[in-house]
Amino acid sequence: MDKNKMDNGYMTGSLPANAPLAAAYVPMQRSAAPAYEANEALSRGTLFPGLDLPFMNIVNNDLKCTPMTEMMAIDFVADELELYLDTHQSDAEAFGMYQTFLALKKEARERYVKMCGPVDQTDLLGMSSYSWLNNPWPWDYQPQMEV
Repeated sequence: MDKNKMDNGYMTGSLPANAPLAAAYVPMQRSAAPAYEANEALSRGTLFPGLDLPFMNIVNNDLKCTPMTEMMAIDFVADELELYLDTHQSDAEAFGMYQTFLALKKEARERYVKMCGPVDQTDLLGMSSYSWLNNPWPWDYQPQMEV
């Protein structure tokens, strides 16, 4: 039986032997070696498998692949790495990965703004006209069918 699963199939984490009853405990990840891709990390709520303890083993797998979810997934991974670096400042590999995702975040945002319009007010800087209300809205986006 998988050591991370109980008889009922739900994921479980491990607590220190002296953990008091009913006290909150957040496990500390040991490394920045993520196993999840950006989209899966967004749906699971963590980049790090060691911190993946979903409530009742329920995971949001219904994320449609749109320019918005791509941008959100990359942004989520950058945020997760930033949180990791808060406690592991000397991890050069994680910092290099963080730099890579910051560049990807910038590219994804630029691609999204070009395709769908501004994300926030700063994206209007330098535009020739006010274009906040251009269609389609992000939730109306339909991928173009290739012929």
